[in-house]
Amino acid sequence: MNEASIDSERSCAEAVSAQAASPVEVRVASRRIRVDDDHFCATLAVPQPALPAVIFVHGWNGTQEFDLGHVRDAVAVGCVVLAVDLRGHDRDDPRHERVTREDNLRDLLAAYDCIVARDDVDERAIAVVGFSYGAYLATLLTAQRRVQWLALRAPALYPDEGWNVPKHELEARVALDEYRRQIQPPDGNRALTALTQFRGDVLLVSSQHDQVLPQPVAESFRGALVRASSITTRTIAGADHELSHPDAKRAWADLLQDWLTAMIGGARRQAVVAALEVRHETVEGAGDPHDEA
Repeated sequence: MNEASIDSERSCAEAVSAQAASPVEVRVASRRIRVDDDHFCATLAVPQPALPAVIFVHGWNGTQEFDLGHVRDAVAVGCVVLAVDLRGHDRDDPRHERVTREDNLRDLLAAYDCIVARDDVDERAIAVVGFSYGAYLATLLTAQRRVQWLALRAPALYPDEGWNVPKHELEARVALDEYRRQIQPPDGNRALTALTQFRGDVLLVSSQHDQVLPQPVAESFRGALVRASSITTRTIAGADHELSHPDAKRAWADLLQDWLTAMIGGARRQAVVAALEVRHETVEGAGDPHDEA
């Protein structure tokens, strides 16, 4: 069911070459291993103990429960994972009537700071996965915190006007439908402006039959990604905004897992190559630097 158009503007090679350095580290050392009265040489490659981390951010009126399957998949590829329930997200939450975008952005900033404070997390290797309102907040996060990988499914877009208006009142206060039916320039929206400065890797996913967000919204996000290292765009065929059909949910899960695996695995491979090159230069310049083990 997964139909997609891969962004053809940047090849995989270009995406890799655009990265100044791998967001993960690997330590490579030469070893001289004794055996009987002789020895042989070996190369030891060890990933650093700190792990990449993924933060999942639900949509408005959503919940982290929708992300729990993705949590399993992200952990399976070797990541520390945090799925959040933003303040006021639930209609039954007494904060629902008064929570603002500023409040929820502060929630996401706190979630980021919480996970990068862990000793087992590499703060240079953070992914944020957001849906709709959560994707909108994720783009804003990148202006204030370091994010390497950004996955946006059906990202919502809001005008800057009414930033401190309670979220549930926005539709009555701001002409959202009209705003979203026009491609917005990056310099007129703080979320899109943040994307123009983002230099990591991006997955941008749309639903073919999105009844909430018209196509110009996705085009506005795509147009703002002018400095990203790599951009992967996909459209889930037959899907609505909420992915109400099980096939659509599976398509999104497969897309996300494949992308995270490729991004994190690629970063690790890149780190190994870089470390091996440094080791080769060291060996060439120093003769025989092998340590005994």
